[in-house]
Amino acid sequence: MPEVVPVFLAITAVIAWINARFLKLPSTIGVMAAALILSTATLLLDYAGYGRPRDYAAELFGAIDFSEVLMEGMLSILLFAGALQVDLQHLAKYRWQVGLLAVFGTVAAALAVGVGLYHLLPLTGLELPLAFCLVFGALIAPTDPISVTGLLRKVGAPANLETVISGESLFNDGVGIVVFTVMAAVAEHHAPGGAATSALLLREAAGGIAFGLALGYVTYRMLKSIDSYQEEVLLTVAAVLGGYSLAHHLGVSAPLAMVAAGILIGNRGRRKGMSDLTREQLDHFWELLDSMLNAVLFVLIGFEALLLPFSGPLLAAGVLAVCVTLVARLLTAGLPVALLGRRSGLPQGAWQVLTWGGLRGGISVALALSLPAGPERDALVTITYIVVVFSVLVQGLSVERLVRRIVPCAG
Repeated sequence: MPEVVPVFLAITAVIAWINARFLKLPSTIGVMAAALILSTATLLLDYAGYGRPRDYAAELFGAIDFSEVLMEGMLSILLFAGALQVDLQHLAKYRWQVGLLAVFGTVAAALAVGVGLYHLLPLTGLELPLAFCLVFGALIAPTDPISVTGLLRKVGAPANLETVISGESLFNDGVGIVVFTVMAAVAEHHAPGGAATSALLLREAAGGIAFGLALGYVTYRMLKSIDSYQEEVLLTVAAVLGGYSLAHHLGVSAPLAMVAAGILIGNRGRRKGMSDLTREQLDHFWELLDSMLNAVLFVLIGFEALLLPFSGPLLAAGVLAVCVTLVARLLTAGLPVALLGRRSGLPQGAWQVLTWGGLRGGISVALALSLPAGPERDALVTITYIVVVFSVLVQGLSVERLVRRIVPCAG
């Protein structure tokens, strides 16, 4: 693994340059598209008999444990970096909308996708047990705010819409992982009873938020006691990496802990614990780290195609899963906002943006890859990959046009 890292970083840098120089697409979308093009070219060369490029590429990228790299390394940094930019006062105004979408919307979407896929999947010639369909629903429920929030800022969409979408995405990552943990235990016949499951959910979610707030407060007090931006940036890095590991050991939700800590440090810490110079340096550092890791993540997703099994039934199942996921998103996020109308506090057209802008990303792929080896896991990984690729490339590239067309004051 260590010897692969410099090679992969070099590939990522070249792909990022290609996108910035020629493709000129939004960063995460562009690097993933370029990686997919290279993956496809590799497969075509292999199929045409020009050496064994797929074997070489698969050996290189197969040495990288995607699930471990994301879930145990990158996720803490990405969530904290995103949470740092959240305006707590603005978020508090829309706490009910964010809370309902992130908690009840995520759980409802997981159930809707799982049940829908279970009943429709036989049409493709595949069958999966209901428990594994619910696992898929849980892993595909979390949305990725990275690309959409950047596009919303670019087109000048209302701040309340951006706040709700980014807030929902940050929190539903943690909620989705907790739900996935329970569903995976059910599928593997390791689930506790109903009362114990409820206690587990409460401990993971509430415990994660409480731990994150405590971690954020301690870090804030330490930041306030000094005025040296180098050490203050180092403190935030230590809080993220150490706090994520400690949350795992305590049995609470590490993703939710990072979101809570990031929001507290990004608001109270930013206002009361940092000088102007520290604030500027901290923002630059975490923005750069966030950008670099997202490039790495989406290049990894693009090259993951080299390692997956594909077949006619699996491709059909992936297309079906795309449709089921979109319908579930409409029913659990778009429709409630549409029915509430102005009472939702969101601008006209918000329900369409919430539905189409609910992109899926690396977390879904990583969760699928974390399942125990078996035929169900192989099928779910490929289906998940198809949904994520469609989401990022098709939805991600068209959501800007949608926002400009239907949201007032956008563009």
